[in-house]
Amino acid sequence: MGQIIHDARKDGRVTQKELARRIGKDKSYISRIEKGHIEPGASTFYRIMDSLGLRIDIVKR
Repeated sequence: MGQIIHDARKDGRVTQKELARRIGKDKSYISRIEKGHIEPGASTFYRIMDSLGLRIDIVKR
């Protein structure tokens, strides 16, 4: 999950500080996620993806 967030953030040219501001967290929180030290909850993950302009689809196989 951290790698997905890191890659999406870099592709969108968004800093960790800016992403943290967008979701109401601090920069160190984003850093810990990207390094794999912590996993965000589902709602936070959706907020991160939304703030980066990405959509997550959950589909049945």
